[in-house]
Amino acid sequence: MKKIRINLGKNSYDILICSNELNKLGLCLKRLDIGKDAVIVTNALIKKLFGSKVEKALVSGGFSVKFEIIPDGEKAKSEKECIRLLNNISKFDTRRRVFIIALGGGVVGDLAGFTASIYKRGVPYAQIPTTLLSQVDSAIGGKTAIDLSAGKNLVGAFYQPRLVFTDVSFLKNLPKKELVSGLAEVIKYGIIKSPELFRFVEKNYAEILKCDKSSLLRIAYECSLIKAGIVEKDEMDNKNVRVILNLGHTIGHAIEAAAKYRKSYNHGQAIGLGILSSVYIAEKMGFLTEADSCRIKNLIKNIGLPVKLKNVNLKNILSAQSRDKKFIHGRNRFVLPVGIGKVVVKEGIPETMIRESVQSLYESKKRQRPPQKT
Repeated sequence: MKKIRINLGKNSYDILICSNELNKLGLCLKRLDIGKDAVIVTNALIKKLFGSKVEKALVSGGFSVKFEIIPDGEKAKSEKECIRLLNNISKFDTRRRVFIIALGGGVVGDLAGFTASIYKRGVPYAQIPTTLLSQVDSAIGGKTAIDLSAGKNLVGAFYQPRLVFTDVSFLKNLPKKELVSGLAEVIKYGIIKSPELFRFVEKNYAEILKCDKSSLLRIAYECSLIKAGIVEKDEMDNKNVRVILNLGHTIGHAIEAAAKYRKSYNHGQAIGLGILSSVYIAEKMGFLTEADSCRIKNLIKNIGLPVKLKNVNLKNILSAQSRDKKFIHGRNRFVLPVGIGKVVVKEGIPETMIRESVQSLYESKKRQRPPQKT
């Protein structure tokens, strides 16, 4: 088991990275003294796959366990679902020492973490990420949120977990589409900070997609280490350091919103397309060489992420992008690659260039007006 410590003063915590060591979970949580009564927030499929193992590990550590089942997918991150969850926890929380566990992917982590941040003005929570995307990215760093109809993650809080327990053996049960989705974030980390990680994925993506244990442990560790270092420097995302983690997310989130969070584009697929949009802008502005641009495009394509948009309205994407929470002083803000391993943050990208970058993602260059149906 490898350990990464995120040093944030009173908010410090460990990321534990392992394979087939779920039996140690109870002991790891017991050492933290965060409560005796675990409310596990998860969805029905994850509970079916892993619920009994997680419960056994917790009971053996002396904890009581209650499961709270939420819907699958982005629709779980709604005001209605959050209030329902809060009410159910409050009914359970009678003469107890409650803490929350997020067991699942990014959606589960976002909702459970936000709920923990506002219930009784904050109760402890732990992350047990079960998808590649959550293991390498969303479970780390304390960003919690729910969605509004106007956009994704518009209501949220910075609230750090007390532990992130990453067991890559969970990924053996992950559908290939979800594994590919998680690799979008791995590619992001390679572009922003690590040419070595990018090169490793280029050479080993076939083994990664077969859930090779050593490959999964390496990418989980390296991505977690990169994010931990960034979060330590900019916990609250107000020092212009953490912003680089948003590579691909400005347009990616807009695609998700324009598609109304349907399954046509999951988070990783949307982020992959968002990275391609940023690559287009970076090339046009002279920041990125054609060679590096080709490497990024080829890797995104080779791992199985979509490189073209279908059935999502261009106008809706641009409208969602204009409401992006990453705007600062009324000016848009994009993270742009300037090479493999380095990015730059630019404000005030011309709207015409943003439009062109999204148009470039559609099936045919001759077809400048994408289909109107969403």
